[in-house]
Amino acid sequence: MRKLFTTLLVLLGTIHASATYNVLFIISDDLTYTALSCYGNTVYETPNIDRLAEKGVRFTRAYCQGTYCGPSRASFMSGYYPHATGALGYKSPRPQIGDRQTWSQLFKDNGYYAARVSKIFHMGVPGGIEEGGHGADDELSWTERFNSPGPEWAAPGDAETLENNPDGKKPAVGGNTFVVVEADGDDLVHSDGKTAAKAVELIHQFDKETGSRKGEPFWLGVGFVRPHVPLVAPASYFPPFKPYDKLVLPPKIPGDWDDIPTPGINYKTSQGMELDIRRQKKLLGGYYASVAYMDAQVGKVLDALEDAGLEDETIVIFTSDHGYHLGEHDFWSKVSLRDPSAGVPLIICVPGKEPAVCNSLTELIDLYPTTAKLCGLDVPEGNQGKDISPLLDDPTIEVRDAAFSVAPMRKGFLLRTHEYSYIQYGEDASGGIELFDIRNDPEQYTNLATFPEYKFLAAAFKDRLAVKLQSVRTNDLGLN
Repeated sequence: MRKLFTTLLVLLGTIHASATYNVLFIISDDLTYTALSCYGNTVYETPNIDRLAEKGVRFTRAYCQGTYCGPSRASFMSGYYPHATGALGYKSPRPQIGDRQTWSQLFKDNGYYAARVSKIFHMGVPGGIEEGGHGADDELSWTERFNSPGPEWAAPGDAETLENNPDGKKPAVGGNTFVVVEADGDDLVHSDGKTAAKAVELIHQFDKETGSRKGEPFWLGVGFVRPHVPLVAPASYFPPFKPYDKLVLPPKIPGDWDDIPTPGINYKTSQGMELDIRRQKKLLGGYYASVAYMDAQVGKVLDALEDAGLEDETIVIFTSDHGYHLGEHDFWSKVSLRDPSAGVPLIICVPGKEPAVCNSLTELIDLYPTTAKLCGLDVPEGNQGKDISPLLDDPTIEVRDAAFSVAPMRKGFLLRTHEYSYIQYGEDASGGIELFDIRNDPEQYTNLATFPEYKFLAAAFKDRLAVKLQSVRTNDLGLN
């Protein structure tokens, strides 16, 4: 039936034959690639994300366009960089983009069922999850949308507030705070368990044999909120990380911050949050447990796709909205423009494509035009992403000479090449700059911007950034 449906549409000239692909977009919240075993983590395994990586193309140098949730999600869903639209905070980009199509809206307008489950555009965590509302969502992007409320930090169980609680007297608290909750109950008590269950239900509606929507193409966004704080997961996911004191923190280098401009010191640090070593290690264990819980939910969604007979007709993407520091440089959380925060895991699995590892520079904004091309849809004029589908056949191809990301709350900008990471604070660099030789200093410990012999290279990057910003802000659609 599905083949007949597609053949008729092709004969009518309404779509390209490749539009038989569905799109399953799975996104985690605040996930660093360093927490995944397919990216080299040896503390534990993330078997379900790994199994997707074994079938698809795993990108090792993918970068977000904003190092916190709001601008990143507005960017990859709209197809525009944050400074093109001015969507630099936690609101929907719709007021800025007007009637231009978002990523899922393009598919919806071309006959796809488009739905999201939980967080795709920005949604406050934990507050928005507790309320169960739509957050900064865009209604025009969807045929249907579903939320997954959960108890978050208030979940019954063994809870401890780690942040700014040196005497241990503070109870579990809400907000953007490091709280670890070894929660009572099973997966379905919490938001991500509910998200997986709803996604499974929706996928089975498209079952090739029995589904009520069989033969209809879909674009399905599945947004998991873990490992965003609070670090809450069913207690059964914690034992592999206990006792917490066995966990190894990143090295602490004396004088590490001495050559960092003030805006480059992250907003959450061990010192600033009064985290002793015990609390740092428990924070790491709680993060890993949250990732393990999220990975299990990913497995349920992938199982449903297989059970419905749709694997060979569905593009599957897994990523995060940005990365996360887990103690590198004594930094925690997001916002930083260094690799653990600006880099993201990215796996793209397309039917018929061979598995591979791609080291080419890519950006999340590239997902919109890439899936459109793969599905035979015209990419809207002005879209600022690049089609990276050729990399799925030849991972050695380069489509970018640098990745670009921003940290608006720090007025920070990143240009990341294969050789260097250039970070600038303020469009005039008044907040300082950082320059790292990635090949010789991959952990980014030595800021070469302070070295006289790198003065001209830093100046060249500054000029290059100015050109990039100008090109981002200048387009035929007059967004600014």
